[in-house]
Amino acid sequence: MLSDYIVMALRSLGRRKLRSWLTMIGIFIGIAAVVSLISLGEGLSNVIESQFDIIGADVLTITATGNNYGPPGTGVTDPLTTSQLEAIERVKGVEFTVGRIIETGTVEFNNRVDISIIASLPEGERGEHMIDLLNFEVDRGRLLNPGERNKVMVGDNFADSDKFGKPVQSGSRVYIEDQQFEVVGVLKKKGSFVVDNTIIMNDDQMREIFEVDREDLDAIAAQVKKGVSISKTKEDIERVLRKERDVKLGQEDFGVETAQAALSTINSTLFAVKLFVYLIAAISLIVGGIGITNTMYTSVLERTKDIGIMKAIGAKNRTIFTLFFIESGFLGAVGGIIGIVLGVSLAKGLAFVGQATLGSGLINADVSIGLVVGSLFFSFIVGTISGLVPALKAAKLNPVDALRS
Repeated sequence: MLSDYIVMALRSLGRRKLRSWLTMIGIFIGIAAVVSLISLGEGLSNVIESQFDIIGADVLTITATGNNYGPPGTGVTDPLTTSQLEAIERVKGVEFTVGRIIETGTVEFNNRVDISIIASLPEGERGEHMIDLLNFEVDRGRLLNPGERNKVMVGDNFADSDKFGKPVQSGSRVYIEDQQFEVVGVLKKKGSFVVDNTIIMNDDQMREIFEVDREDLDAIAAQVKKGVSISKTKEDIERVLRKERDVKLGQEDFGVETAQAALSTINSTLFAVKLFVYLIAAISLIVGGIGITNTMYTSVLERTKDIGIMKAIGAKNRTIFTLFFIESGFLGAVGGIIGIVLGVSLAKGLAFVGQATLGSGLINADVSIGLVVGSLFFSFIVGTISGLVPALKAAKLNPVDALRS
């Protein structure tokens, strides 16, 4: 019986192809917007989370704030200094500190040039601390030794042939800011956009190449001692830095954060963006729902005599209601399917273009089964609700009046 209803509904919609397609526009635009933007948002959120997974919950990251036009801590008017790093290390709850500089520079390999992130490996014991802190492991070659000159280690993405036409390997020669370096090791993939796309160079030589003052630092990582309150240590570091940088409470030109706190802030922003996307999609779906209601009302008026004939030969009210109800639900469902296909294609396409343009996995589309199923179900619900009133109107038509029309 249900199959008969579906066949009749499809025949009815097939006789009004143009009207049916125009009716579904609002539905599939709304669904496509939700699927594409939420997929990109989820992909970005997952990538961002992977950056913070590398650093433990008991590590505080300190950066200067100001005019920032590059990687975290860079491009500021008043950078952190080694003397401030030493002052932080004297804080009671801090086990050790690691300071580093981060720059962007030109990298040439296989006659191709790219812009990459370059980070320093501190000298001596601090360099060993940084390797342990970020859990650096080599996939090929070996780790860079603190103090080595004209040697670098690179993130896993440099072994991708798409970056320079052929993979950078242990033993490869690369030019960084027109100076030749030997790659001593390729790091294991961390799933982090930053680490997997970074070149690690020793601190002294990096300062020479990029003309960075011996005192300046872009970021400081402070390992909190086991069993010590992280929030208390954070407050102590902030108090020390206010004194060192001569700023008052509430006027700090620096930030002290745990990875989880920074991630929470970013997720709050992404959540606000998602709400905005849902609002835009809701407006589109409402417009689409109104279109379905209008189409179904028109269909009832056009088929009044047909309804009268069906009732005259024994069709019950629920039969008429079900027929129109299925038609409206079908409009919503098909609109949803088209919207999902468009949304997934758009998200994947934008992610591909973004990755090709940036040369990284920062832009990614994460299309979940829940999002697809939820979108399809929601579009069907919008269709059925929109057709509810017209279906009731059709079911309640008096057969005699319908035949006279």
